Amino acid sequence: MAKNLSSASSWANSNKKLIGAVGAITGGVGALLFALEQSVDASDGTVHSPAQPWNHKGLFSSLDHQSVRRGYEVYKQVCSACHSMQYIAYRNLVGVSHTEAEAKAEAEQITVRDGPDDTGNYYNRPGKLSDYFPSPYPNEEAARAANNGAYPPDLSYIVSARKGGEDYIFSLLTGYHDAPAGVVLREGQYFNPYFPGGAISMAQVLYNEVIEYEDGTPPTQSQLAKDVATFLKWTSEPEHDDRKQMLIKVIAILGFLTAISYYIKRHKWSSLKSRKIVFVPKEK
Repeated sequence: MAKNLSSASSWANSNKKLIGAVGAITGGVGALLFALEQSVDASDGTVHSPAQPWNHKGLFSSLDHQSVRRGYEVYKQVCSACHSMQYIAYRNLVGVSHTEAEAKAEAEQITVRDGPDDTGNYYNRPGKLSDYFPSPYPNEEAARAANNGAYPPDLSYIVSARKGGEDYIFSLLTGYHDAPAGVVLREGQYFNPYFPGGAISMAQVLYNEVIEYEDGTPPTQSQLAKDVATFLKWTSEPEHDDRKQMLIKVIAILGFLTAISYYIKRHKWSSLKSRKIVFVPKEK
């Protein structure tokens, strides 16, 4: 019996040492990877995007839907000339930035090649809610040819695809400067310290009053950049507001269940915790 207990104790101690060693190695590898990432970020010569006070950054804060609507205007009038959004349909605008009638009107402004019909011919028709935003180019080769060999990325999930998210988008759109001494740019390139390498093929597109907002908001460069970044945040995370609403419900339900559980625990165990056990010997 004593031998069995000794073996079990040794096995438990060995397991504890093994688990501790695995934990230490895992922690060391994680710290090394973090340090390497920070060293790469610090040495790549790219200016890091400063954090902006976005309205939707709070734990229970939703997106600014008026800003999303204005951001759609910026995309439609400025960005859509070069960038596609092939994963966003006009129906996605309904209930977010536009009413159903407004989204239908937006869709009908585009022409879609559809078919074949009953005679086997293709035809052009006005857009519908189920149609996706049109691409400005028929294929990638045409896009590169029109942009000095650079391919404008699709913007559907650009905020999630770039480190810094909407902070990066805002900084990039407002961060154009003259190239400093020693920086050589090829023809068709522009200097932007927030872009990796500093040389970007996209010219500055946002200026004060480059468009007019339908709601009368002053279209300053920073306002335009803020609105389109908010719009791209929504396209990258269309479930953003639903997720936070679910969090509120989860916290409320868990809080209620916790209170009920505590009450039941106190009610059920109060008699057991306060009982008094008395030994009364039998009389002989």
